[in-house]
Amino acid sequence: MALVHELARFVVRSAYEQLLPDVVAQLKVRVLDSLGCALGALNGEPVRLVRQQVEEFGGNGLCTLIGGGRTAPDRAALYNGALVRYLDFNDSYLAPRETCHPSDNLAPVLAAGEYVDGSGRDLLTALAVAYEVQCRLSDVAPVRARGFDHTTQGSFAVAAGVAKALALDEERTAHALAISGTAFNALRVTRTGSLSHWKGLAYPNTAFGCTHAAFLAMRGVTGPPEVFEGTKGFMDAVSGRFQIDWSQGGLDRVTRAILKKYNAEVHSQSSIEAVLELRQRHGLRGEQVRQVEVETFDVAYHIIGGGEEGEKTAVRTKEEADHSLPYIVAVAILDGQVMPEQYLAPRIQARDVQELLPRITVRPSEAYSRRFPDEMPCRVRVRLENGQVLEVEKSDYEGFHTRPMRWETAANKFHRLAASALPSGLRHQVVEAVSHLEQLPVRELMSLLARASLTMHASKAPIGR
Repeated sequence: MALVHELARFVVRSAYEQLLPDVVAQLKVRVLDSLGCALGALNGEPVRLVRQQVEEFGGNGLCTLIGGGRTAPDRAALYNGALVRYLDFNDSYLAPRETCHPSDNLAPVLAAGEYVDGSGRDLLTALAVAYEVQCRLSDVAPVRARGFDHTTQGSFAVAAGVAKALALDEERTAHALAISGTAFNALRVTRTGSLSHWKGLAYPNTAFGCTHAAFLAMRGVTGPPEVFEGTKGFMDAVSGRFQIDWSQGGLDRVTRAILKKYNAEVHSQSSIEAVLELRQRHGLRGEQVRQVEVETFDVAYHIIGGGEEGEKTAVRTKEEADHSLPYIVAVAILDGQVMPEQYLAPRIQARDVQELLPRITVRPSEAYSRRFPDEMPCRVRVRLENGQVLEVEKSDYEGFHTRPMRWETAANKFHRLAASALPSGLRHQVVEAVSHLEQLPVRELMSLLARASLTMHASKAPIGR
């Protein structure tokens, strides 16, 4: 049996009854967290541009857009996915040589679930499947070192989640996976060097394409059955050889996905917590700082610290700022927080943060690298103008799997991010709906999200560049 058929069998045989209570609870936390990120991004610049395109091109109004309006399922996956992703505040999964954001799969699964008038139970099951596929492939088939983006494994995850939500049979599911895994192998240049809008739109584009592919497979379009192991297939051309047994394992990988407490690239989270602890403990202020040294694990250094993916002290845009550990540390010192407002253009361009940036250095630690990804270790050392040295070491942060984010914390984050898009009463309705999601149809949740106000949001300080 071709590997794609083994994966398709796993997708089709997965059932809500396999989800343990803790898994259901963790899925709900991530749905709420992702929706908060989406509502907080309604006025983001690339999001507005995507919205313009969706509105101009149209599409049969089968699915709901967050913030109102309806369009075709694939375009709903694109737009709603752009909302979830734009702030770079949604969850992450840390594999030894790969990092991904499995909640990026929520938008396509929501679109497929609404299309078939599915239940919340169906939605949670399809989302758990998507998490499992993306995270397990990230574990055994990392592609970053080969120059490919993590959206590459995501193509299989989107296809799996959408096929499950559509209740496709094993044959059609296999074709959805085969088409998607063949067609959407993306380059890592998306996240190296000078960063662009595409950093936040790469996965929504994958969601758009793979949702489209799953619907084609639903109608009988076929894909290459040896997509994984065949000549010039995924293993041959992209990932290298790997083994995976889809008949083993459950649907619990979501419990290893970590949530962000701070609005910054995931590998920065423990460093931010360290800086904020120093700031609170010592009354630290930017004008006191002579130099900051951040010692961290190699993945963080290479992605956001100035290693192999580019220098990180020349920061001009939102996309560059949230992937620059020096910038993130600088605003944490100066502002005492790292939230969406730290990525407004005036804040990025401000003299105080630009002057502090060159005084922050990042270096990798071999010892810390060995402890990652089971831990997220770091040491922050701040040298003051008066000669005093402040230092703190961390092994994790609140939101890491060793200190999971509680429902109450996720709800507070949701309210903060969604406050300018939804009035208080409606926000509480969304929180309540997600807390009982297994008892609701998907359309009921989407009807609440459609009531988010673009006008209300735009009247506030815009979030993002």
